[in-house]
Amino acid sequence: MTRFAIDAPTALRLLADGRPLGAGHSLVAPSVLRSHALSYLYRAVREGTLDEKLGRARLEGVAELKIRLLGDRVSRATAWKLAAQLGWEDTPLAEYLAVAVLQADALVAEDARLLAGAQGVVAVAEFEELMK
Repeated sequence: MTRFAIDAPTALRLLADGRPLGAGHSLVAPSVLRSHALSYLYRAVREGTLDEKLGRARLEGVAELKIRLLGDRVSRATAWKLAAQLGWEDTPLAEYLAVAVLQADALVAEDARLLAGAQGVVAVAEFEELMK
């Protein structure tokens, strides 16, 4: 069984793609994933790149996604430490990285800054690995 940490854009891509997760795989993310997904979807609708009805449907899909969301004391402390080590000005991306370090076999992310921060910290996998 492979446990993948994912970021909000990856969660949205999973919903848009519509393919099932590979047998035996599970997903983890920080609890902020739902808020970040809401923000991405809202901006896409406001920018006109996504129909509002579809945006709202995908938001519901995020709520129904089988994913373990974490926001415990240890993951928050780890996010703080990682953000400091990487010289990041803020912690939201570090929360994804912390969950990957603490709870996952690999990180699947769309965010380039998150992927750069993951180098040498946690294993990174491609999106397609989620379906294998």
